[in-house]
Order: sequence, then C-alpha cells, then structure tokens
Amino acid sequence: MNAPIIGITADREDPGGYSKFPWYALRVNYCSAVQAAGGIPIILPPDVALIDQYAEMIDGLIVSGGAFDVDPALFGEETVHDTVVLKADRTDFELGLTKRFHEEDRPLFGICGGQQLLAVALGGSLIQHIPDEIDDALAHEQPNPRDEAGHDVRITVGSRLHDIVGTDTMAVNSAHHQAVKAVPENIMVDAVASDGVIEGIEDPSKTWCIGVQWHPEFHISEGDRRLYDSFIKACS
Repeated sequence: MNAPIIGITADREDPGGYSKFPWYALRVNYCSAVQAAGGIPIILPPDVALIDQYAEMIDGLIVSGGAFDVDPALFGEETVHDTVVLKADRTDFELGLTKRFHEEDRPLFGICGGQQLLAVALGGSLIQHIPDEIDDALAHEQPNPRDEAGHDVRITVGSRLHDIVGTDTMAVNSAHHQAVKAVPENIMVDAVASDGVIEGIEDPSKTWCIGVQWHPEFHISEGDRRLYDSFIKACS
C-alpha cells in the first residue's frame, strides 16, 4: 500500500528575518511527525486558486497553527480585540480547503490555530483574547519551552479522541491567546482544560475530523503519537 500524501498548510511571512523578500514558513516537526506515522508530507503555500489542485493531490489535510488570528467577522463579531492579528489570504485559503475536505468527508486535522479555523468553518465562534474572557485562566501562552507540557486537559469519555489516545487526561503544550468559544450541537467538545477553555473538538459524523488546541507534533506524550498514527491510518 502506498503511503498517504498529507498536505500541511504553510504560513506566509513578509520580508525580514529569513529573507528580504516574502517567504513561506512551517516548523520541521509538522512534517517529521507525519513521516514518523507513515505519511508523506507536502507543504501547501496558501493560494485559493490552488484549492482544487491541492484537493486532488492529497489524501489528508493538516491545518497548522501560526502567530495570527481568524477574522472575528467570520464568526459574527464586529469588535476586534487589540491583540488580534489577521492574515486574510491565508485564512481564506484554509477555510476553502477545510470546508472542501469536510464536505467530502476526507481526513481533516486542525492543530492549534488550525483547530480554531476548523471551529469557525463548522459554524462555531472564538474567544478573541482568553485573559479578557476567562477568570483565573491558565497560562495558555506557556512561559516554558513549547516542547514541554504547559498544563493538562480532560478528554471526553465516548469521544473519538478518547478512543484514540486511550486516557482521560493528557499533558499538553500551550501556545495560544484565543480559543474556541462555542460549537454547533452536532460538533463534540472532546477536550477541556481545568479553567474551562475548550482544547479539542471533533465532528462525530465524519470519518476523521478532529481539532486540538495543542501541538501534538512535538510528541510530548504517547497520546500525541497515537493521534498522528490514527490520522495517517484514516488517510491510507
């Protein structure tokens, strides 16, 4: 059996740092985690004109995270928090490709900002800035390195995520100032932090459609590895 081709969305950066000209970016371990689970990663530059071609090329989609936010207008809010940073072209691209995969019931994995994007694509809404909306919030932008755990999450018994990771709690890393606020009734919240912040969602009606707020590509726990193994298996 041929290894599945996994598309991973990339970020687009303005000139500076790596190059004096615009450049694309994706952390190496997004790809190495796919390879370790038996998939072949390809990086997808964000371009809405290429959505159809990408959809034909790949067997599964990972929507990666990034240091930017989904436009609040996309979930019905007129006010934009001062901390919100937008990348409209990337968001338009990821929304289009995510909705395509969801409608066609093809394997779909949202990671960190990708989970937030998935929630909006499915009809949900977001908290624009956790410290302003959650009392006594955990340090969701953890001060310690991202390859270490920042806090635990409680996994919903009976969820697909629980079946995959095989545990009621997981230690996860945390690098976000926004979070999922609400999802439609047909979408399950499958992981929650102790402060009530939603950490995972899934669509039980689909073959494999899961979003997690943390970064399992760092393989902090065995549950992270199992997530990738399950995703790649579904893509095969």
